[in-house]
Amino acid sequence: MVAFLSRRAGMAAAAAALIAFAAFGPVSSGSSPKSFVKSTVKAHDVVIFSKSYCPYCRRAKAVFQELHLKKQPYVVELDQREDGGEIQDALLDIVGKRTVPQVFINGKHLGGSDDTVEAYESGKLAKLLNIDVKDDL
Repeated sequence: MVAFLSRRAGMAAAAAALIAFAAFGPVSSGSSPKSFVKSTVKAHDVVIFSKSYCPYCRRAKAVFQELHLKKQPYVVELDQREDGGEIQDALLDIVGKRTVPQVFINGKHLGGSDDTVEAYESGKLAKLLNIDVKDDL
């Protein structure tokens, strides 16, 4: 009886894991990585395709922390997804680059880390986000 319950509990845990995987796992079989990128960019004001360990990605994300936005960017950490490589391939098709980070503002591609920092320093990023940035002078 104990062995039966253990197997049954194991099956329940496996079913729960499968449900969680379906909700948070890779792009579903009905959706391509390219459509995932496009729908994610469309659904959020700021999207950063990133890798958690990448110093350039950290640099781009830090720019948005500096801005103290009311709504934080939506970050897709590709190294934490089974389909991260496929999403990077889709980024190559969409923006012509497979490198990370890739930043999108209001549905438009801004670029990578250097582009993001440059846009921040020039004031372009604040304009794109329609925010006021206080000058420390």
